[in-house]
Amino acid sequence: MNNKVKSLHEQVAAALIEKLEKGTAPWQKPWNSAPTDFSLPYNAITGNRYKGINIFSLLNAGREDPRWLTFKQADSKGWQINKGEKGTLVQFVKTHELIPKLDENGDKVLDENGKSIKVRTPLERAIVTAAWVFNAEQVSGIPKLELKPQLKSDWNPIVRAEDLVLLSGAVVNHRKGDEAYYSLRSDSITMPLKEQFTTPDRYYATLLHELGHWTGHQDRLNRSLFNRFGSDGYAREELRAEIASMLIGDEFKISHDPGQHAAYVKGWIEILKNNPYEIHAAATDAEKIFSYLLDFERKRELNQNIDNNSQQKKESKLYIGDIIPYKDSVYKVVGQLKRSRLQMEVQDTGKKFVLTKNDRLYQSLLDAKNGNEIKSPAISNIKEEVQKASYGFKR
Repeated sequence: MNNKVKSLHEQVAAALIEKLEKGTAPWQKPWNSAPTDFSLPYNAITGNRYKGINIFSLLNAGREDPRWLTFKQADSKGWQINKGEKGTLVQFVKTHELIPKLDENGDKVLDENGKSIKVRTPLERAIVTAAWVFNAEQVSGIPKLELKPQLKSDWNPIVRAEDLVLLSGAVVNHRKGDEAYYSLRSDSITMPLKEQFTTPDRYYATLLHELGHWTGHQDRLNRSLFNRFGSDGYAREELRAEIASMLIGDEFKISHDPGQHAAYVKGWIEILKNNPYEIHAAATDAEKIFSYLLDFERKRELNQNIDNNSQQKKESKLYIGDIIPYKDSVYKVVGQLKRSRLQMEVQDTGKKFVLTKNDRLYQSLLDAKNGNEIKSPAISNIKEEVQKASYGFKR
């Protein structure tokens, strides 16, 4: 008798094959069939979603609560694992480690606080660690999960999904018909008309599925997309896009329509039977698709933060040495006087005057320095504005 314990991917593949044959695999579930939000498994303490093959290991457990945690994590909160409960296997793959940064003499490089600076270094061989986690349903003392009822809405765009497609720059063509597909030759997505879909969710779920295929282009994630319909390669690519759709749908809370991709079930069963490790590879690639697409959002947020920081810097003050073109003259801050007053010079005439923050000209010059539209009231005579500044006229 063979008592060898099956690896995680073998266990997951076997369970998924059984579910696929029954039409109940996780990505085959119509998410809008339940009265509450569908959520992929996440850690009850950190709030982080489990990734890759761990998703399916936990979903196969058939629990309603999406929260999971280790025995140690439960104990740290004073919660108890119920007597007789068994954990579910997950694995963590460590591909990098942090090591101290060294200078040319082999000494540790320290930061401004005197602490050693660490650098992320790839391991020669990945370290795979197994762990057992428990569902919140198996834990006493854990707060009850508050489930939000699904919202029903008329046909309105799902803004976040629409924005993601626009940020990606993908070419999307709409035409009346029954086909939705990504063409590698034209590097474009073809979709039926929006009004052909019964709900916005189904439209965006389909569009984001095709956007998953779009990431496979050689200039993006470079997956093999030249596959004949019905081939193993075709089924493998569809499996990756389908799992990625599940991840994005969970992130965006978009319902999923499994009927659109039921034709691939037979192919998925066959490739999982022939190579159980395929589910591990597919889940890993799906995570890459998910991260690649969400990076468009992250980059936009980063640019917005940079713009906001730049704007905050603009809302500062004038400094010694500032040279500011304004109207038909050029002004220079040549000195700092008492009571926060500035010594100014009109460079084309050599005229010098004193400027305070309360002077109308100060804000005008600050706006000009920052490249902002001048908000101060226009004054027909620039000499009059300088004269008023010289005597401390208030705005």
